[in-house]
Order: sequence, then C-alpha cells, then structure tokens
Amino acid sequence: MNIVIIKGNLTKDPELKFSAGSGNAVVKFSVAVARMKKEDPADFLNCVAFGKTAETIANHLVKGNPILVEGHIQTGSYEAKDGTKRYTTDIIVNRFEFVQGKKESANNAQSNQDIKDFGADMTVVDDGSIPFN
Repeated sequence: MNIVIIKGNLTKDPELKFSAGSGNAVVKFSVAVARMKKEDPADFLNCVAFGKTAETIANHLVKGNPILVEGHIQTGSYEAKDGTKRYTTDIIVNRFEFVQGKKESANNAQSNQDIKDFGADMTVVDDGSIPFN
C-alpha cells in the first residue's frame, strides 16, 4: 500500500503548466514539513498535481500557505544535460485541503466574535406582518 499524508507550508509559489499533447494542467510545488523534534530540520517534499486539482492549487495557494496533501509516492529517473542519471521522488497528489495558519485562525476567531457582537443589543420585534409562516 502506497499512501502518504503530509501537512506543511509551500516553499514557493506553485508552477502551473499544461502538457503539450493533451493540454492537461500540471502543477509542481514543494512542501516544508516539520519533523517531530523542533530542533530537527524540516523535510522538503516535492508534490505534483493534475487536472482541476492542479488548477485549484495554482490559483489559490502561494508561498508560505499551509496545506494538507494526500497522495502516493512515485519515484523516477532521467538523464541530466551533463549525462548523469538523476533520481526523483515525488508525492502525486490525490487530494488536498486548505489549512488555516495561526494568523488566519486568529483573524477568523475575531471575525466570529464580531458577528456575535453585532446585534447583541438588538430586540426582535414580531408585529405579525411577515407574509409567510
């Protein structure tokens, strides 16, 4: 079974491209994932998404945004311009979720409080003139 789930932050803006033959959307991005111990360095994992998923990621996420990715690991290789063989390891994205960062979470909490506060001193009046039940 080859399933991976990671949560981290984008290390740069996603790169959206379209395949030459079919015109399908492809986006490549990397995610910095913290390790269990704070003093350990983060892992930088390469991800690839296709189709509508690729377009959504490219249109809504930028460097630094938190993201949760579910996918599978795929390895490959290619020959570099200098003739050496290079190996790749990518996470092929099956699905993803937008994740709120600490700052966004604090802003949403304040917005929710503002909504609760709005109208706190209002009184509902039912004068019977509502045209439907």
